[in-house]
Amino acid sequence: MVDDVLDDLLPALPAILLDGPKAVGKTATALQRAQTVWRLSRPPQAAVVSADPQQALNAAPPVLLDEYQRVLPVFDAVREAVDEDSAPGRFLLTGSAPPPGSHSGAGRITTVRVRPLTLPERGVSTAMVSLASLFEGSFTAPVAGVSALGLADYTDLILASGLPGLQHLQGRPLQIQLDGYLDRIVERDMREDGHDVRRPATLMAWLRAYAASVSTTTSWDKVRDAASAGSAVKPARSTTGPYVDTLTRLRILDDVPAWIPSHNHLKRLTRSPKHHLADPALAARLVGATRASLLRGAGETFTPLDGTYLGQLFESLATLSVKVFATSLPASVSHLRLDSGRREVDLIVERDSDRAIVAFEVKLAGEVNYEDVKHLHWLREQLGEQLVDAVVLTTGPAAYRRPDGIAVVPLALLGS
Repeated sequence: MVDDVLDDLLPALPAILLDGPKAVGKTATALQRAQTVWRLSRPPQAAVVSADPQQALNAAPPVLLDEYQRVLPVFDAVREAVDEDSAPGRFLLTGSAPPPGSHSGAGRITTVRVRPLTLPERGVSTAMVSLASLFEGSFTAPVAGVSALGLADYTDLILASGLPGLQHLQGRPLQIQLDGYLDRIVERDMREDGHDVRRPATLMAWLRAYAASVSTTTSWDKVRDAASAGSAVKPARSTTGPYVDTLTRLRILDDVPAWIPSHNHLKRLTRSPKHHLADPALAARLVGATRASLLRGAGETFTPLDGTYLGQLFESLATLSVKVFATSLPASVSHLRLDSGRREVDLIVERDSDRAIVAFEVKLAGEVNYEDVKHLHWLREQLGEQLVDAVVLTTGPAAYRRPDGIAVVPLALLGS
């Protein structure tokens, strides 16, 4: 999906930053379009660019500055170059978010978020219901399609990861690669971003607790307490706070913010984010979830009364998909929850151009009943025409529209 977005933007904009976690395909995507390539992870090239950034920037465009954050002056040099000449298609940057203290690239450098592959991008399904079409549906557009995937298939796909470089792996080799990915975050990536992890075991325990909280609004204090369960000494907030900041900049944490409507007629909305890792497979690996344990309903969870850990992972997979598809519109993705927990909607997708909304509930089930759609009906009463469609994403076999207008769509059939 990011290829289509990049092909639209590059002919019109001077500088684009492909921002996302390691191994998500940023460099491979940019290399397909670059005329000049500077790999700043390689010391000799980094030394040349650091000594004279203008030499790098004046090369044949588009100029790719891969892992740009390795040479901090590059970001500001690109920003200044765009101020002087805003001709389109000049620069591509790849990496994560700018480190603390960097000047904003707003208005000069456009950020495009790159995430792991969705199910259609992996080639395991064909999208038959587009997010764009739902914005034009008004609860009446036909919704149809049949998916061959069932609950066990979705479980396998969660565990298989959407990271492009891991698509050929399965079983023990895949687990080893995921473990290595997580180890590099703790032992190398955090330090390269400027955060010295003095106790790697403490950070890994915090990550495991965070992984258990995916698709919930569990407070940071509860995550911290769970990470130190059985220990008389809990890590201080001054320790765990930087974890959140750094892991967010590295795009390992990919929380969904709470929806705060501009008209603010909905009262008592929580402002707590809903937790997600960059890839649900990382969460599953951190807590030691297996295919067998997930399918029998086992696994750590902060919300035992609300469902299973597999349900949390399925919602995380659905959230990843919706975020990717929303990039093409473009639209923002958030969640809605009253602070009492009495009303909640898993995903609110709000189109940038007109604030129109499509709302999603995510259910680990093949069939949908009134309990599954009651919050969507409530939201429709609150928002009126601003809510242009409402959808339940399921593990079921068929897409259809209920008599009440709510669309039911297997996750595998959803696309951009």
